[in-house]
Amino acid sequence: MINFELYNPTNLIFGKGQMEKLASLVPKGAKILLAYGGGSIFKNGIHEQVIKNLKDFEIIEFGGIEPNPHFETLMKAVAVIKEKKIDFILAVGGGSVIDGVKFMSAAAHFDGNPMEILQKKLLIKDLSKVVPFGTILTLPATGSEMNSGAVVTIQSTQEKLAFGGSALFPKFSICDPTVIESLPKRQLQNGVIDAYTHVLEQYLTYPHDGFLQDRIAESIIQTLIQIGPDVVENPKDYALASNFMWSCTMALNGLIQKGVPSDWATHMIGHELTALYGIDHARTLAVVGPNLYRVMFETKKGKLAQYGKRIFNLTGTDEEIANEAIKKTVEFFHTMGMDTKLSDYTKDYNKTASFIVDRFKERGWLGLGEKQNITLEKVKEIVEMSY
Repeated sequence: MINFELYNPTNLIFGKGQMEKLASLVPKGAKILLAYGGGSIFKNGIHEQVIKNLKDFEIIEFGGIEPNPHFETLMKAVAVIKEKKIDFILAVGGGSVIDGVKFMSAAAHFDGNPMEILQKKLLIKDLSKVVPFGTILTLPATGSEMNSGAVVTIQSTQEKLAFGGSALFPKFSICDPTVIESLPKRQLQNGVIDAYTHVLEQYLTYPHDGFLQDRIAESIIQTLIQIGPDVVENPKDYALASNFMWSCTMALNGLIQKGVPSDWATHMIGHELTALYGIDHARTLAVVGPNLYRVMFETKKGKLAQYGKRIFNLTGTDEEIANEAIKKTVEFFHTMGMDTKLSDYTKDYNKTASFIVDRFKERGWLGLGEKQNITLEKVKEIVEMSY
């Protein structure tokens, strides 16, 4: 097992009616920036609950944070934080709002051009230079409520870039599974596949001796397969909703990544498709992932075979099981309403592979994946196979 450090200071408050604890979680006397997205929190009553529970606090509101939050929008919020002398941020939303708040937290007191946080993929570690924040999760998917990573889009250059650091964990996250009752089916489908692929990025590498991490990863996958289709149809079922929300958090709170190799190339390629075409993040993963496994088959065959045996109960030679496991994954994606070809989303894809390869070359991303053996030539092959 690879040496590791595990640090996760987020206080996770999970279950029905936990919003009532909000006032005791926010620092006494804090001046709060309430950050949210397109306004769904007004329709589902969450905004009203937040205001009621924070009636003794001064609150400044900032709405309109986009799915795949834009740097340009977030910098407007940073200006508000500075002008109003905000000392606590509350993110009310899904992964995009929470990611956006992580950027605000890092950028508000950043010494230099905040764009460098994204372009240089800086690690933000100094707690004295960030604005503390908490979250109220309204859309399970990304695990951002219990990790220190984030992804932000620079609209002017059509780039979707990741950053993070130990200073960017939420102080607390309130996770009430009943919030999913009002979500559209598409968002629930996306959440299941986002979490599923987060696990695969940390699991489908090569056989190693992190036995417990593998078993935990497999249990999350099995749970998502079990409840995924049903939670989309029955989001008011609390057993389904709670297991869905907790699986999404566990998929990317850092636990299953410790002591083992991880990939993340599917995400790096998928981010480019979102930035270029506006395709939902989860749906880009469903497009790219299976083709990455096909192109990198020899490297990943051993782990694909383990995945096929343990998750789908497949039998045969390792090669047969590994190939069938990819097919079974695609079948599950289809069951969850995912299209798995780029041509299902855009007809303007002919130069996509070359564009992504050139962009990766400019950034110095010459070898991706757990072995850094996904070369630019392999990236091109993966993207072209995804057409």
